[in-house]
Formats: sequence, C-alpha cells, structure tokens
Amino acid sequence: MSTDRKARVSRTAALHLAMESEEMLRRIEGFPDNPVAMGYFYDLFRSRGKGESRPSGKGKAVGTLCVQVPEELIRACGARPVRLCSGAQAHESVGAEIMPAKSCPLVKATLGMLESGGQLEDLCGIVVPTTCDQKRKMASLLASHGYPVHLLEMPPVKDSEGARFYWQESVKELALTLEKWTGVRLNRKSVQAAILERSQASRVFQQLYALQCSQPAPLAGKDLLLVANSYFFDDINCWRQAVATLCMELEARVARGQGAGARQAPRILFTGSPPIFPNLKVPVLVEEAGAVIVADELCSSARLLHDQAIIGEGTLADMIPALADRALKPCTCPCLADNRDRERRLLTLADDYQVDGVIYQAFSGCLPYELEQRQIGAGLAQKGVPMLYVETDYSPEDMGQLSTRVEAFLESIRTRKYHKGVKK
Repeated sequence: MSTDRKARVSRTAALHLAMESEEMLRRIEGFPDNPVAMGYFYDLFRSRGKGESRPSGKGKAVGTLCVQVPEELIRACGARPVRLCSGAQAHESVGAEIMPAKSCPLVKATLGMLESGGQLEDLCGIVVPTTCDQKRKMASLLASHGYPVHLLEMPPVKDSEGARFYWQESVKELALTLEKWTGVRLNRKSVQAAILERSQASRVFQQLYALQCSQPAPLAGKDLLLVANSYFFDDINCWRQAVATLCMELEARVARGQGAGARQAPRILFTGSPPIFPNLKVPVLVEEAGAVIVADELCSSARLLHDQAIIGEGTLADMIPALADRALKPCTCPCLADNRDRERRLLTLADDYQVDGVIYQAFSGCLPYELEQRQIGAGLAQKGVPMLYVETDYSPEDMGQLSTRVEAFLESIRTRKYHKGVKK
C-alpha cells in the first residue's frame, strides 16, 4: 500500500470507527438506570473511539492476540500488555483487502487495525498464540509488514504431561523474547509483583461477577462485557479501582432488590465467538428485547480473569511453569481437540446463575466455534437448558433477522416459565 493511500485509509477508518463507537455507546447508554460508576467505562471507550490517547501505564507496550498469553511476564518486564483484538467493522473493511472474504471478522479487523495505524500504543512487539489457523497466518502477515512477532506455540490438547511440558517450554521461550524486546531481565521479585497485581484485579472482577448471581442481577450484560473489554488496554490499577467502585454501587442495588431489567426478565448465558467493542451487536439486541445476560463463557470476558497462578516455592523456576499452567489447564477454548471442560463449565454456569437459556454466537469463518456448537447444544438440551445458535459477523445488515430470532427465543423462554409457574 502506497504512503498516500495508507494515509487516506487511516483517516477513513478513524472516522468510521468514531461513528461506530458513538452509535454503540448511544445504544448502551440509552438503557434506563445505568449505574453511575459505568460512566468511567463509557468515557474510556468514547475517548478511544475518537482516537484520543489516554495514559494506560508506564513502560513499553506489547501487543497480544489472545487470553492465553501470560500477561504477568509482560508486566514483570516493566511493559504493558495491550490486547489487540478489534471488534470494529471500520477495521474489518481494511483487513478484507488483505485476507480472504471467508476469514474470521475478528482476525480481519485486527489486521486491518494494525494496517491502518488504528492502534494507539507504540508496540515493541506482538505475541500471537497459535490458537487457530487464521491467527497463525496473520502472524506471518504481521511479520512481513515489519512488526516484531513472537509465535507462542500452543499444544492441541491440554491433558497430557507431554502437552503441559511443551507449553511450559513455549512460555519460557516467550520470557526470553520479552527480555529481548524490553531490555529488562526477569527476576523473582518482578514476577511475584506482577502475579500479585493481576491476582488483585482478578479478585475484584470475580467479586463483580458473583453479584450477577443475585435475583434480579444488578448489572446488564452489555455493561459487564464493556468492563471486561476495557481490561484489554486500561491501566490495571485504574481499572481495578473503577471496578471496585462499581461493585460498591451494585451491592447497594442488590440490597434494595434493584435489577438491571424487569424482575421476571429471562436470564441468559452468553457464549461463543467473543463480542468486542464496538461489536456488541448481539448482546445489546438480547437486552433490548427484554432479557438480561447474567453470565458468559467468553475469552473477552469471564475467561480473562477467571484463574490465578498457584505458586509453590516462589522461585523464578517455579513461577514461570505456574504461569504456563494458569493459562493452559483451565482453558476452555474450542481450539483444543477435546473440550468437554467447556461443556461442563457451561452447565455449571447455567446452574450457578440460574439461567433460562443460552445464546451461542459464532462469527462466520470462525471454524472452532462453528464446529463445536452442535455438541454444546446437545449437552445443554440433555439438562433442559435451551440454546439459540446465531451465526453473524461485524456487519449491521443481519440486525433485522437476528432481532426476530432472538425475540422468538426469548418468547419461548417466557412461555416455558409461565407454564412452570402455572404447574406450581
């Protein structure tokens, strides 16, 4: 791409991103009785949509493309992890010029964002886990475009000792690359401090998440997803404080019995391809139709801060394998060959959060999620939990069709709840 054309593409993408972000925020903020503490997160995304840089911590920035990257190692090197996954159609349009039309919109949008210069941070490198074929190919494209890229090799299974050893060696190689990129040597104290910092963020997020078990749930799913998405790029301590403030407000709501929707609103569990701002199309549709997303099983939300590293001896030789285990053992990504864990987790979440149904989103071209939906749907059906499978992308063209299907699904849930109530 010539310099002049790249400049034109960058200006157009930035303009479209600002419009896309503003439109989604208008819908999100249009719900009644949004928590006051959500203002921090709305402002954060509004500023980012306009391309306004905001301090997000000290040190160099390291781009990541998946939840599998042990971010503690980046922080221990004095750098900032920035998850690059893009949910913008403005960026997808740019990526579509480089990747095949049938590619996953998330991969196309992320490549398009980097190609158009839409990333606000100056990156010293990008870590790409080998979670799917398309990300592997994207890593090659990014390297050919001049980005320093580290391919973090993931095993296709997680239950064998061989796979665990292979993954630990991959993470050790990543640690060496991070030292080279940042010019900082890892040591016991810096890794321990990074583990503690992330554990504190994890605890406050789990506190927020636990509040959603309440009847009614105090926070709408569109807001829960926004909070989790902001962890991708915000300063970790500012983010933790903002979530703690939100928790205090929500605890007061729970005490008053105040919920995010109507008292009898269907409680939904959301799973599948990750909704990433501004592509919160399906979650917002679900809640505009009168349901509340009370829980999710997404790599852009609940899986982000689900687990903490367990350290034994507290030596560097002990902590790096512990970080590798934290990223692999509880992983429920469908890129793994045998994923009964994901089905088990969904059933546990459905029970814990007393959900009335599951909505499973798969992006067109996202084969791992497309392939796994039948198995997941059958497992949920055996336990009496209905599931709606929707295939979509970043385009707004299918909004009408999606809205009709979501409303029909919610109506079937309401009818089912009514008949249960009558029988009682």
